[in-house]
Amino acid sequence: MARRCEILLEYQNVIESPPVQPDRLYGQACSNDAGTVDSWRQTWIDQFKENHKTYGPFKDRSIGKFFKWSEYKPMIVAGAGPSLKVNVDKLKDRKGIGLISCLHNFHFFEDNQVYPDFYVTLDSGPITIEEVYEGGKEPPDYYWEKTKNHKLFAYTASHPELLKKWQGEIYFFSAPVPDALVTDETHGKTEPFFMNISSGGNVLGASMYIAKGVLGANPVAFVGADFSFSYEKRFHPFDSKYDKNLGMVLKAVDVYGNKVLTWQSYYNFKCWFDYASIKLPGTYFNCTEGGILGAYAEGNISTIRMIDLVDFINMYTLHHQLKSQCTNPEIVDKRILI
Repeated sequence: MARRCEILLEYQNVIESPPVQPDRLYGQACSNDAGTVDSWRQTWIDQFKENHKTYGPFKDRSIGKFFKWSEYKPMIVAGAGPSLKVNVDKLKDRKGIGLISCLHNFHFFEDNQVYPDFYVTLDSGPITIEEVYEGGKEPPDYYWEKTKNHKLFAYTASHPELLKKWQGEIYFFSAPVPDALVTDETHGKTEPFFMNISSGGNVLGASMYIAKGVLGANPVAFVGADFSFSYEKRFHPFDSKYDKNLGMVLKAVDVYGNKVLTWQSYYNFKCWFDYASIKLPGTYFNCTEGGILGAYAEGNISTIRMIDLVDFINMYTLHHQLKSQCTNPEIVDKRILI
């Protein structure tokens, strides 16, 4: 199915694999790791310890309690990319399909009556606090009050103030950090909590890894996974400070073969997902309906199938069209699937 913008958009042709070797994708995805560790080392240590005093032991609040929650079932993983505005209405009635979302969507989903099964936060900075309400239609207190109805999967070194303001249930996971000092000061001296979640350095990566590695979901369908600005140069499906100053950007090809702008860091995240789709067994659908996930100038890679969200949901609900025939076979019903 094609999506309409100002022109008719058709997904690119499919290519068997990326035009670069998988190891190069992984290397690109990890290219900023050293600088990140140097910048955040002490913050991770301090906030891990502070959160442990309040919520520890973490093992009693581990996300592992939800092991197999979605075993053998599909699940939708939501990022906060600009294309989420296109298909957010389809998420209101998912026909029982699970939804796990990055925390930045909280206000947007509340404003649109979309209620995920789980929210995920990974970043340790204070920015995660304002992301709960930034761009929302209501004042901040409105959204904090709404958190009492939701479960949050939080990194052990999340910002303490975010956890303090969250009124719903909180469960914890660790993130492997390639730094001996961080590991020793947190898991060594404070609590050996190794509910490790690989993320590629971004919260959507953590959400996907949790969906597959903990909840047991397959297939996984991405929405809001643009990793780029929209054609209108918007970075989120809601008003955002990032729209006012794009800063240093680069050009990339989207799933329709058009050029879009992105940041180097987000291009790295896209490379991690492309690499994961090759190395991590599973079935992956990109229902974002935009963005650069799985896309190259040569085409879209086969390990991430491009499909509109409505079609993904229909894959699991077509039998609903034949309900009357199944329950009342004596009554003529001319509907057929094909």
